[in-house]
Amino acid sequence: MNPNRYDPIAAALQEDIRDGDITTDFFVPETLRAVGRIIARENAVVAGTRAATEVFRQIDPATDVHISWEDGDNVASGGTIMEVRGIARSILKGERVALNFLQRLCGIATLTRQFVDAIGEHAAKVLDTRKTSPGLRAFEKAAVVAGGGVNHRFGLYDMVLVKDNHLAMFGGLSSFADRIRQLRAERPNIRIEVEAENLEQARAFVEIEGIDVILLDNMAPAQIREVVALRRNGIKFEASGGITLKNVKRVAATGVDYVSVGALTNAAPAIDVALEMTPVSG
Repeated sequence: MNPNRYDPIAAALQEDIRDGDITTDFFVPETLRAVGRIIARENAVVAGTRAATEVFRQIDPATDVHISWEDGDNVASGGTIMEVRGIARSILKGERVALNFLQRLCGIATLTRQFVDAIGEHAAKVLDTRKTSPGLRAFEKAAVVAGGGVNHRFGLYDMVLVKDNHLAMFGGLSSFADRIRQLRAERPNIRIEVEAENLEQARAFVEIEGIDVILLDNMAPAQIREVVALRRNGIKFEASGGITLKNVKRVAATGVDYVSVGALTNAAPAIDVALEMTPVSG
């Protein structure tokens, strides 16, 4: 592992423990062993088990972790997601951080699955966005996949997405097609997406060679249908803005290829999970 690489799990443990767990070290015998069961207190889609495992591993590599439900599985309320065996002090020191990862990531996976299910028979894929918790993007995007969603770009470096502010800085659409052709020539394998705020922009973008995806921002289903009907040269369409569980099926029914939902990672409610511990002999 690169020693200079940011480790969000190590950072979370440092934030919580710093130079010691005063309560655990004072009240819990040093050699006492225990088993801890991490239980879902509501129905959920599991995500974050690898992160939780790494929490306990970093505290004490001798801790044994058994995952009962893998990421992407449905767990019923009362079900054991994972079981942890080892020194009681080690388990207690990792408890809160492990649960924090699990409650957050299970929440994202569960909300994602709700959107996927709400789309029903329509072909549109549910995409995430970059609206993630700083430093936790890899975990949160993995949780979206566990819920049945698809990852959009991971960052600013892996694809092109020209949005309204880029166009405002560029100075309009007059020479935009030339810039797209130049970009395609210089980066032939890069994925190029452009955001259309209105029907006029969308119609113009459909005619530009080299664009892979047109993002239809905050458009009504009737407008989206009108643009999708102009599809040519394998171009794909993404709907975004104001997508909820109540309207996502209507949006998907327009024929778009993707529906992006920022709420997957910036508004998913945490799942209630808990650790129940029992001392063991030997």
